[in-house]
Amino acid sequence: MYHQDKIESLYDLVTGDEDARVCKDIPESACNDQPHNFFAYLVANLLGKVADELASAKLILPWMFGVLGVPALFIGFLVPIRESGVLLPQLMVAALVRRLAIRKWVWVWGAGLSAGALALMGLTGLTLSGAAAGWALIGALVLFSVSRGLCSVSAKDVLGKTVSKSRRGRLMGIASGVAGTLTLFIGIAIEGFGRDAGAELLAGLFLLGALLWLPAIAAFASIREQPGATEGGGNAIEMALASLALLRTDRDFRRFVITRSLLLGVALAPPFYVLLAQQWSSGLAGLGMLIIAAGLADSLSAPIWGRMGDSSSRFVMALAASLAGLLGVVLFLLARSDAAILTAPLFHALCYLLLVVAHSGVRLGRKVYLVDMAGQENRAAMVAVSNTVIGVVMLFAGLVGLLGDWLGAAEVILLLSLVAFMAAWSAWRLPEVST
Repeated sequence: MYHQDKIESLYDLVTGDEDARVCKDIPESACNDQPHNFFAYLVANLLGKVADELASAKLILPWMFGVLGVPALFIGFLVPIRESGVLLPQLMVAALVRRLAIRKWVWVWGAGLSAGALALMGLTGLTLSGAAAGWALIGALVLFSVSRGLCSVSAKDVLGKTVSKSRRGRLMGIASGVAGTLTLFIGIAIEGFGRDAGAELLAGLFLLGALLWLPAIAAFASIREQPGATEGGGNAIEMALASLALLRTDRDFRRFVITRSLLLGVALAPPFYVLLAQQWSSGLAGLGMLIIAAGLADSLSAPIWGRMGDSSSRFVMALAASLAGLLGVVLFLLARSDAAILTAPLFHALCYLLLVVAHSGVRLGRKVYLVDMAGQENRAAMVAVSNTVIGVVMLFAGLVGLLGDWLGAAEVILLLSLVAFMAAWSAWRLPEVST
């Protein structure tokens, strides 16, 4: 009883509730368990976010590839596999999850597989190199991405059943804020103490990520979930395919999907920025700064992009894509001229920060635009179709790694920058929907 009282007191402090049992849109039987479930979900979500950052396909994995001498061909597939691997399982298993009365175990299975995938990445970093390491890491990334898809498709459902609507944003905000702070400390530690380390330290990051999933699993398994409805679950893949006619009948939606496809020029760029930074550094010098830059970029830019997006999400997409395009062209010109500034890790950190700022704007802009453009009756169908198309396009876009192996990182950055400019032009031509 004393333990329960302490949890409720802490919950009151965090949420501002005078009565921890007050709830709005969750089952009445779940009200008394809400303080416990709030913190169980918070711990699991927080640890999962940190583990994700320790295996970032945009930063840590590309650096590992460079250290292990993996051909650049593989680097082009990192982001597509990471993103598509999360999306496609959601489409396939949504109906199955809907038919389960207790859904937290889907998350637990996904988290366990995620831990196994990160452990495989760590062991690969300690034992393999070259193309063999590339194939092993890509295989582990496929497993990790599919596993994270299982977590994603079940986490929102469990959250909706166990934590009241008025408390979910606060929970996610706390988890993101603390995870970001921890990630910054990791970056500072690497920059301060691990500059001369090699694959062993990177392998240690993956193994640490695997270990973090274990307490996350324990926390999520402790959630007191009430049985939910098991009827009414449709197959999301069938629904998406049935809705593909929207691409033919809705001109504005078709133009948005084309724009979103072109915006992949921004999403695919980070690994090549990392590769270029690594080519101008030694050991892990600069990796810590990149991690710090990534953490700062999201936290600093998201509120600004958000306010701008409320006025014009079309403008946000165009501006963010233009920023990424201009940055890439400048970086390419500096690389081609062997500019001395490229030997400064701080310069690469600044470039990476600006790129992440641009990518943050692209993500926010496209999400707000789609929500504002779609009506209540077709929003779900538009999201399903858009995600499915982008998932497929991303897999083919991974072939950009072929150019990286043939031409080099700077040339791929230039190509993706040109695509980003095309995306900016396409976004600017979209109809205004935010006002």
